[in-house]
Amino acid sequence: MSSAQDPFYIVKEEIQDSIDKLQVTFRELEQTPFETGERVHLTKELLTNCESIEWQVDELNKAIAVAARDPGWYGLDDAELERRRRWTTSAHNQVANVRKAVESGKEKIISHNGTRKDLMRLPIDRSNYYSTVDSDDIISSESDRQMLLIKQQDHELDELSASVQRIGGVGLTIHDELIGQERILDELSTEMETTANRLDFVQKKVAMVMKKAGAKGQIMLIAFLLILFIILFVLVFLT
Repeated sequence: MSSAQDPFYIVKEEIQDSIDKLQVTFRELEQTPFETGERVHLTKELLTNCESIEWQVDELNKAIAVAARDPGWYGLDDAELERRRRWTTSAHNQVANVRKAVESGKEKIISHNGTRKDLMRLPIDRSNYYSTVDSDDIISSESDRQMLLIKQQDHELDELSASVQRIGGVGLTIHDELIGQERILDELSTEMETTANRLDFVQKKVAMVMKKAGAKGQIMLIAFLLILFIILFVLVFLT
């Protein structure tokens, strides 16, 4: 079985893409300031993705274990099984390193928040007045930043809703056009059936007349039609 058809390599490629995206998101987290709503969101997203990827790698390890019981039946050898085990171990370590770094940063945020809350409980006097003002400014700035993020999300949702409405309108227009075309086709089919019935009726009548007229009558009818054709030809093209 080629690599392109082997389910292991298909799943491996999907997991590797997920790990690459995970690392990109982790780099974004490292560049995001502490005490922001965006950092909290990225932290939750990273931990969720780590858990999902680890589950996929574990399932892949189980599949390798099953294949190892009878490698010949799956068209594998010991070297191929070892390569697959090394890859899953490497993938698991990459995800574990990201998870560890994210959880470490999360603990720092919690510790920082606890320290700030303890400081805010201290009595306010002239010596720490300016420090308290700075803390209030930080809280206000964080609140403004979160409000701005919420407004941006609302704007994006409004744009998405408008896009969905436009797509729905286009879908209804296409539906109406299809119904109109179906109606036209039905009318055309009815007219064709009517014309076919009339033509069949005329053919039967002509056959009946020809049968009653006999050979002499048929010759006279053909001669009459030929003369009529010549007269019409002269009237149309020579006058």
